[in-house]
Amino acid sequence: MSAHPYDHGHTVAGWTGCGIAVAGTAVLGVGVCAVSGPLLLAGAAVEVIALLVTWALHLAGWGKPSGPRPRQEWSWRVRDSGARAGHAECVGCRLAGRRGGPVGEPAPVTAPTAAPAVSPAPAAPVEADPVGAGS
Repeated sequence: MSAHPYDHGHTVAGWTGCGIAVAGTAVLGVGVCAVSGPLLLAGAAVEVIALLVTWALHLAGWGKPSGPRPRQEWSWRVRDSGARAGHAECVGCRLAGRRGGPVGEPAPVTAPTAAPAVSPAPAAPVEADPVGAGS
């Protein structure tokens, strides 16, 4: 998975969750085609299981933090060493009670200085015909 020059974010958590979600979507599709409530419920349950399994694997270190990783960690078989403490901006880690490191203070935003805008000359009043009056 790391033969390409970019980190595509392939992880055990991602591939496992995707596989389970595809199976759940297939069950949902069969449920729609067969107009079967039990199949729709089963497919929805498999989708929830996919979410929970992906989340659990992410928390166990088989996912990845947000943003690019160092090249030596691009393989999908590499565990994330920072998962125990949590990732700073990760919703999944926050839901699990892991706060991660402090998020850096954002850079102050300054408004660009520009020459004062020249207001256009006031327009002449426009007389509009009332609706339905016609001419």
